[in-house]
Amino acid sequence: MKGKFPVERFQTLRTPFYYYDTELLRQTLQAINAETSRHTNWHVHYAVKANANPKLLRIIREAGLGADCVSGGEIEVSLKTGFQSSKIVFAGVGKSDWEINLGLDSDIFCFNVESIPELEVINELAQAKGKVARVAFRLNPNVGAHTHANITTGLAENKFGIAMRDMIPVIEHAAQLKHVQVVGLHFHIGSQILDMGDFQALCNRINELQDELERHRIRLEHINVGGGLGVDYEHPNRLPIPDFKAYFDTYAKKLKLRPGQSLHFELGRAVVAQCGSLLTRTLYIKKGAVKQFAIVDAGFTDLIRPALYQAYHKIENISSDEATECYDVVGPICESTDVFAKQIDLNATHRGDLLAIRSAGAYGEIMASQYNCRRLPLGYTSDDLL
Repeated sequence: MKGKFPVERFQTLRTPFYYYDTELLRQTLQAINAETSRHTNWHVHYAVKANANPKLLRIIREAGLGADCVSGGEIEVSLKTGFQSSKIVFAGVGKSDWEINLGLDSDIFCFNVESIPELEVINELAQAKGKVARVAFRLNPNVGAHTHANITTGLAENKFGIAMRDMIPVIEHAAQLKHVQVVGLHFHIGSQILDMGDFQALCNRINELQDELERHRIRLEHINVGGGLGVDYEHPNRLPIPDFKAYFDTYAKKLKLRPGQSLHFELGRAVVAQCGSLLTRTLYIKKGAVKQFAIVDAGFTDLIRPALYQAYHKIENISSDEATECYDVVGPICESTDVFAKQIDLNATHRGDLLAIRSAGAYGEIMASQYNCRRLPLGYTSDDLL
């Protein structure tokens, strides 16, 4: 093994593939539970969109987390892997009728509603089934986040949520509908956030909104603050577990919950990112006029984040201990954006060497495509390779 990678076992596997360190995943879940168990009525729902590998979902469910779903398919896979329907929340700006009906039939905990038209459709579909749907209104708090522009969600310009000025009218409108029950408020300001000041700003905004609700004699049972906590992509070995203490302490100290209110979180990336790596084999070393390329068999069809967000992932040559050289690491896709990294130092790399693209457990395997008619990458866990 080199580091925590069973390199010899990897030699028999077809690349590219995802490898998940389940020991690290369990340690991460233990860290989450250690912090949240100190508080009454705190609940964590895993954001299934980050990674829906069934083996990981079962470990996450065994740790007691619920599921945060953004599609009917995610509800189905959550139920199939054993998540209790009473711990499933369903968000998304464009829920289709079949997805809403699935949520109603499954008696999920809550629909996070993002518009009045959606609310009315849920009421209509619930009426047809003789049911009452529990809903929380996703509000757009117009709170910025120090992260990539493509993954902010809490600004007024974003498509998500209901404007703050409409909060009271929407809740009053919902009170007139017989087949929905408003149980809470939902927020989510973005992803890969490392500045706790962003979460503190959200707390301040929620405190203001709760004060306004009380002036209208409205008291809700649940507050859902979403997720968004980031990970250290530069130092996956040194900092494999996110700073959950700072994250949860921010809400404990700054959010003014009312007596009896429960607090809900929707963590995804922070749960699974660091436990996953994309393993790829070097096909060729190409020496150009000004650059040296390591051409590998993985492409943006397997991990799209660098092409989509200019995201950084640490890359390691786990087959070599030679002195480092400088490379651009690129894939085989017929697109100029199929680049994992430029001008990085790797141990001298040769045809057949295995490279590990780290911190790829979130938004990696789940976003893979079959562009160029490529095969989807398989996912293996450390449990599989014991």
